[in-house]
Amino acid sequence: MSTRARYVAGVLGRLLMEEARRSRRRGGADTGKEGRERARAVRETLQSLGPFYVKVGQLLSTRPDFVPPAMIEEFGCLHDQVTPVPFDVLEPVLAQEFGARWPRLFREVDVETPLGAASLAQVHRAVLADGTPVAVKIQRPGVEEVMAQDMAVLRRTARLIGRVAPRFTAVIDLPAMLGVLFDAMEGESDFRKEAAHMRTARGLTEDLKYLTVPHVLMEPTRRVLVQSLAPGTPVHAADPGALTTDERTGIGRDLMTFMFRGFFLDRYFHADPHPGNIFVAPGEPAHLIDWGMVGRVEANISRGLVLALLNVAANDGSGLAKTWTEMGHPTPWADLPGFRTDMAALVPKATSASLEELDFGVTLTAVLTHATRRGIQSSPVIALLGKSFANLEGSVRRLCPELSITDIFEENLRTIVFGLAQEALSEQQAARIALELMIAAPGSLQQGREILRNLADQRTPPTTANGAASGRSRNPAHTHHTRAALILAAAVIWSRRGR
Repeated sequence: MSTRARYVAGVLGRLLMEEARRSRRRGGADTGKEGRERARAVRETLQSLGPFYVKVGQLLSTRPDFVPPAMIEEFGCLHDQVTPVPFDVLEPVLAQEFGARWPRLFREVDVETPLGAASLAQVHRAVLADGTPVAVKIQRPGVEEVMAQDMAVLRRTARLIGRVAPRFTAVIDLPAMLGVLFDAMEGESDFRKEAAHMRTARGLTEDLKYLTVPHVLMEPTRRVLVQSLAPGTPVHAADPGALTTDERTGIGRDLMTFMFRGFFLDRYFHADPHPGNIFVAPGEPAHLIDWGMVGRVEANISRGLVLALLNVAANDGSGLAKTWTEMGHPTPWADLPGFRTDMAALVPKATSASLEELDFGVTLTAVLTHATRRGIQSSPVIALLGKSFANLEGSVRRLCPELSITDIFEENLRTIVFGLAQEALSEQQAARIALELMIAAPGSLQQGREILRNLADQRTPPTTANGAASGRSRNPAHTHHTRAALILAAAVIWSRRGR
């Protein structure tokens, strides 16, 4: 057993001993106060063990299907912030990555006050030799070894749980969940991968007026990343009143547009867009930083999630149950009729809710919870997507609380489903299927004509100057055409799945 493994075992052992003492004190009874104390102790333990365990806790906070409410509340407070190390601890890393010439690369480096300090790396403000202000991200010495050992410990733990609780593992695939998390965190240990993420994301934000990603400056190394300095302050410390209304709403809309595209079209998203990773300043686009953790969604999952949301909008509980089941894996004892009943009860509540009341994250979580209880294993990436969305929603709410996230999702739906349809089928195939649908379902003839007229008049979704879908006037005719177009696109995508 490695030194790190012994340390982790010791910390977890102390937690279990404290839990045993707490259990004896309460005599088997469990109160709300004691539940909160237990949750706090677990959260503090995870935080003391470092970044991997913090990320695991954050991921678990999106799984109410098997994590108690008190734990979820506490895990939402997890953060990876530590006391900064002196700069001379980091200097050997710079020397090893850039050689003895590294001081000549910079006109100055702020060695006293780091811009940020986490378990894996520390960021310092600097100025390049040509006068360009930059942020220098330096990996802490020894981090790679600790990360490798933590990954091994967590994998062994997941396998052990699988052996002692096979029925639980059949529904909650812990090894797969950890695999998704470890893949997403590749950029945390190799800054060359983080730099590649940044360049990709910067290209994806080119058509957005109020959102961008810092430039990668100099050739990145495994342990050092030099990037342009994000102007302003993080959202959690910013004064929203310092921004104009157009800036606040523009940033909020562009953030949501970028993330929705990432979830459903690009299948590539920032997995940790919390308020500390979004910098804002008057007169500047928001800068989304820290690209060490990136999630990826398989095509069938992104299509399935869109179809699931369309089923919610169409008040089709049976369709939602079918779509969700196909995205996951029913166990041999899965109660599929029960799940269809659950969805038939859930969907009307979501459908009848106002746009302000309807929430993508809450709906996703509710379906996930019901699926687990009915013995249906859901895709492990949904937990990471849920974590990302929860962080994003918190950032947007803090900056622009009056913005309706559901409105923005609805505005982007047309772009999303037409993009999915375009990637799945050629225009000729889509037209043929649309005609077949109209012939097979005479009642949809008029709706089909309106769809085709809409497609003929406007082949690509309208956009505003900032690249987002144009704002809706919220008149019934617009909503009808949008929904009709979504129905056609969904049908096209669905027909493609069966081929």
